[in-house]
Amino acid sequence: MAAETLVGRIIGVADGATLPLLDSSKQSHKIRLSGIDAPEKKQAFGQQSKVALSNLAYGRQAIAECPKRDRYQRAVCVVTVAGKDVGLQQIHQGLAWWYRDYAHEQRAQDRRDYERAEQTAQEKRVGLWREKDPTPPWDWRRERREHSAAKRQGQAVSGTEKTTHSG
Repeated sequence: MAAETLVGRIIGVADGATLPLLDSSKQSHKIRLSGIDAPEKKQAFGQQSKVALSNLAYGRQAIAECPKRDRYQRAVCVVTVAGKDVGLQQIHQGLAWWYRDYAHEQRAQDRRDYERAEQTAQEKRVGLWREKDPTPPWDWRRERREHSAAKRQGQAVSGTEKTTHSG
């Protein structure tokens, strides 16, 4: 995908890092904020992160610079509202992590700004950094997947045992 710039109004907030933008032709674009990962909705600080992003962007005009699409076909973008990068604001507020795994995809200045914002949020112990050892969402998702897989295997094994013993 060639880089694209989308201009429109933010018409919702799915979570602390995902929002839809409605452009002037009334086409909706699902956007994943570039350079951050926010707590999942069921994770500690997940709802606070969603509310904070809503306060920053919902119903407002936005510019989204989108260099790529993710595996879910969401546009991955730096979104600015009133001249402010809302992903960077999420990090400043301690309601998102700088997503280092994708830092190589960021502009050099954004990498520096996001890293500095995360360090400052940690030092000031704001948002999720109030916790002693907050779980990053990528670890939380992996743990949930592993737990679900183990649970499914356990159910399959116990189902097999019942069949084996009842014969």
